[in-house]
Amino acid sequence: MSAIQRIATRETELGAGLTIRRALPTRQRRMVGAWCFLDHIGPIDFAPDAGMHVGTHPHIGLQTFTWPVTGEILHRDSLGNEQLIRPGEVNLMTAGLGIAHTEDSPLPGQRLHAAQLWIALPPEQRDCPPDFVHYTELPTWSADGAEFTLLAGDHQGRRAPTRIHTPLLGLDIAATTNVTVDLPLRPEFEYGLLPLLGQIDAAGETLGGDEFLYLEPGRDNLQLKLPAGSKALLLGGEPYTAPLQMWWNFVAGDRASIAEAQRQWENGNPRFGPVGDGCAPRLMPPALPAGWG
Repeated sequence: MSAIQRIATRETELGAGLTIRRALPTRQRRMVGAWCFLDHIGPIDFAPDAGMHVGTHPHIGLQTFTWPVTGEILHRDSLGNEQLIRPGEVNLMTAGLGIAHTEDSPLPGQRLHAAQLWIALPPEQRDCPPDFVHYTELPTWSADGAEFTLLAGDHQGRRAPTRIHTPLLGLDIAATTNVTVDLPLRPEFEYGLLPLLGQIDAAGETLGGDEFLYLEPGRDNLQLKLPAGSKALLLGGEPYTAPLQMWWNFVAGDRASIAEAQRQWENGNPRFGPVGDGCAPRLMPPALPAGWG
């Protein structure tokens, strides 16, 4: 049986009372397949005059993947897209050569609970033109008291419509009663499991909302025990073996590409373009590490 690893998520306050818990990347685990970033946002009930407001910021070399559990998020980007995303829907933004965007609560005082993920693009796709797609219909089904939504990849004869570029799995699992679920896995995949609501027993390990479970390749099955009202996110993928560097909001194959993108963002290069009316605050990165150019 392949090894498992329990990883404590890292908690960060983003202002307005918003707490996120970062599961990827951490010191113990950088990626699961091409999934290279996973933030668990909330749940939070914002004050009547508050909400989430993430200013204009750039990305390269990745796809952002937004999965709301509760509440709505308004996406705007430098391609001119403006899209409200609701629970049960996915926003998939492909940065490629470069894109900028903002993320906001559409109204103050709302409840927000979501997962925000990044997918590292393979080398042949890193410089592709930027793109954005909003998916309102995803494969859903019920079995043994659990509700499943396939977010990415294929599972048990079903395929998600989300356009990805490496073999991956994204699966939302919600329990309506106390259930035990046996999930078939692909032995060539590595997997990660994040509880979104409630405590979940996976492979004999009981996980709370502040933990992430990593499973090495080699498994063909995973048993989950979920109490009523619980929810989990299962990620999987073939181990990502291409050279990869991550810094701030950038993903690339080498440090020089990241340093160039950061300089261009700081200098207002049109590579990233304006977002909306340009009134959102423009976020600036920390200084590059020594030796990165």
